[in-house]
Amino acid sequence: MRSKNVNRNSLQYIKRARIIILAVYASIVLFTLLFFSRFAVEKSDDIMKNKVVSLTSSLSVQMKLNMESYMSRMENIAILAFGEKLAYTYDATDPKNDEYESINTEKIITEKLYNLCIMENFVDYGIVYANNRTVGKISNGTSSLFGDTLYIELAGMIEGKKGDETWFTGYEGNFKRIYYVKRVHENAILFISFYADELNEVFDNPETLSDMDIYLVNNEYNILYSKSGDEVGSMLPEEISSLIGDKKDASYMNNDYLVSINSCGDWYVVCSIPTDIIMIETRNIRRNFYLFAILAAAIAFIIGFYCSTLIIKPVSEMVADLDDKAQIDRLTEVMNKLTFEDFASNCLRNSLDSENKALIIFDIDNFKGVNDTLGHAAGDKMLREMGNVLKSIFTEDDYIGRIGGDEFCVLVNSKPKEGKSFEEYIEEKCTMFNTLFDENEVSKEMNYMVTASEGISLSPKNGKDFETLYKLCDKALYESKGQGKNTYTFYKG
Repeated sequence: MRSKNVNRNSLQYIKRARIIILAVYASIVLFTLLFFSRFAVEKSDDIMKNKVVSLTSSLSVQMKLNMESYMSRMENIAILAFGEKLAYTYDATDPKNDEYESINTEKIITEKLYNLCIMENFVDYGIVYANNRTVGKISNGTSSLFGDTLYIELAGMIEGKKGDETWFTGYEGNFKRIYYVKRVHENAILFISFYADELNEVFDNPETLSDMDIYLVNNEYNILYSKSGDEVGSMLPEEISSLIGDKKDASYMNNDYLVSINSCGDWYVVCSIPTDIIMIETRNIRRNFYLFAILAAAIAFIIGFYCSTLIIKPVSEMVADLDDKAQIDRLTEVMNKLTFEDFASNCLRNSLDSENKALIIFDIDNFKGVNDTLGHAAGDKMLREMGNVLKSIFTEDDYIGRIGGDEFCVLVNSKPKEGKSFEEYIEEKCTMFNTLFDENEVSKEMNYMVTASEGISLSPKNGKDFETLYKLCDKALYESKGQGKNTYTFYKG
């Protein structure tokens, strides 16, 4: 009996010990799995946060560059007014003026300004003199807003400004128009204006960050532009402005918002998105993973390994997808401006003096006419065709990017076949492009003739850094435009 009792007691002890060991083991395994699961998820959160902060910062910088490019384009159009000598020499305040000659002179200047005005959706494009006499297109809204003090107020805007020019908005609380003002001479000021909602094409955020709000604000954080338009003139939301404080050109994040700010002249581009939105995916993953970990305690090692793969894989794929979309222009599927400039700059920086390279700017002639006549959908189709033609002509060694609305840029990194000079090679590429683009299927489909012009600079002949070559390309492009468009021009400095 003793032996049986001992055996029975031993079996019960073993059973109890087994149960205790299994319970302790299961608890240890479950605790360990939950502990490492939490650690893995938090690390994934950190990675995701860092990536989203980086992508948001990149987007904010891209928006700043878009805005600077847009402002530069407006300034260049304003400068075109000086192509008419009378525009910068005529003085309506001169007491020696003959009234009849003054009327004729002002008529000539007005016709010139009206011709330039149709290049963009300008509300105003004119010159105002110290005696408040005006030429060009001056809207009733501007006349009503400024009244007889138009010249005085505009002069006050640029007083003390470097270069006698400035951008401003918010006069008398009206933030719906944006003005660019430039002094012509001591008694005359040129100014242009357009509605703030014209900036919609500048601040077009990608689908991956479609919930991001983009603002253009002044030093006092008055909103000069927002996607909805309803907030123009109001103050930047307190929860966003308080996060920024007096900091500039950086990204900031708390439990409520991720905010990036970049200076743009006297104004700032602010991008913000709720933290809950950018972290919702990882939080869903965390919840599902913890539930699965509890149910999978019996096979913790296998499930733990499997779940770690599950949590890392979607986050990696998500980050890789966001990286791709942050680098590629989603409409044309070529590099965006920021990525192109980075790749092109590095390529030029690392090239030898014996290596020939070329930077080419491609600009669609009269592209605004496509949008105005056929609609923006047709314009987008034409831009996609532009990207396709460029990809069909240039090689995998070359870099292709979209750097503006209808402006593309190529860094030719490939080499010509033996027996052909590098310049002949570039001429062949540009000629081929013009031929294919002139005959593209989109133009035939829309029955609308569209051409393109090119400006070319060579490295190391014209320079070795991207910024220098780009400026020279831009000058060559203007020569192409001036020669009647649909042609290419090498920079001849």
